[in-house]
Amino acid sequence: MNATTQLHELGQSLWLDNITRELLDSGTLDRYRKEFCITGLTSNPTIFDQAIGRTDAYDAAIRQKVKDGKSGEALFFELAIEDLTRAAALFRPTYDATGGVDGWVSLEVSPLLADDAAGTIDAAVRLHASARCPNLFIKIPGTPAGIRAIEEAIFAGVPVNVTLLFSREQYVAAADAYWRGIQRRIDAGLDPKVNSVASIFVSRWDKAVAGKVPFALRNRLGIAIARRTYKAYRERFASAAWARFADAGALPQRLLWASTGAKDPQISDTYYVEALAAPYTINTMPEKTLNAFAAHGELIGVMQEDGSDAETTLDNFAKAGIDIVALADELQREGAQSFKQSWQDLMNAIETKSVQAGASTDTKENGQP
Repeated sequence: MNATTQLHELGQSLWLDNITRELLDSGTLDRYRKEFCITGLTSNPTIFDQAIGRTDAYDAAIRQKVKDGKSGEALFFELAIEDLTRAAALFRPTYDATGGVDGWVSLEVSPLLADDAAGTIDAAVRLHASARCPNLFIKIPGTPAGIRAIEEAIFAGVPVNVTLLFSREQYVAAADAYWRGIQRRIDAGLDPKVNSVASIFVSRWDKAVAGKVPFALRNRLGIAIARRTYKAYRERFASAAWARFADAGALPQRLLWASTGAKDPQISDTYYVEALAAPYTINTMPEKTLNAFAAHGELIGVMQEDGSDAETTLDNFAKAGIDIVALADELQREGAQSFKQSWQDLMNAIETKSVQAGASTDTKENGQP
């Protein structure tokens, strides 16, 4: 039994943090599903920038869409939805078998909307409707504007993957927004079964404090934050409030570990995956990390519901001068800005390829070789 199967049997869902047409066309994604127990995937602007902007896999599709009058964001979202609905079809048996708890793929709204609640709500509803895919999450960042949008999107019946969460407090704000949306659906006599996940970014914490803390604390901050958040997560679903939601037919908003690839070459490439083994959670892994864990990873322990030594570790970081609250906000802002840059790079790549496609079409129509 390989390590991915062990995690799956522990009760943790393994998702791939990647999507490309090559993965779909080659059968690699289906192989990961069958051999590594992958039951879903996530995408983001950086992933699509690399897939579309740095390969020729999408050039033919872009040429056709330019010919059809598409451009910019509209052209991109058509490409993305085509990929994600193909992936969703692979995971549909899992979605059906788990009653909609697992088997999801994710599409992010434009990062330019990170501070625009109304724009985010409109985009979430529109994108989900246009995809016509029951197991497609719309990703909304857990920024202050995003928190407002999450509640409205859930109330509108849009499944949401809350992204760019970095702390227990940010997680709680997202979870509360989800619950408010579900409560409003219950009060309105609507079906409360609207799924959601809350994505905590882990390894970026350790990258942010690299070289700023004693050696004994190196690469320990992200895991401590995860343990603290997992405790809050398990307490939430042991509460009387959750029992009332469950009795009404609501689904739990599951905790998802994101940013689980090792960024420090001095640690194991499976370090975060092994440390984040926890039932009732999801780990979305970069392709490189997934293959490494399948090859030589180990299930060395299970995260404790009480947070283990998280608070002691976080106290040590505070003594070392790390302001956790301020850093969480900074990491969220930096994450949003990074996705905005990737989005701009993606739009530039699509514009360049669209111009080239238009020129190629004109040349052929004019009979030139």
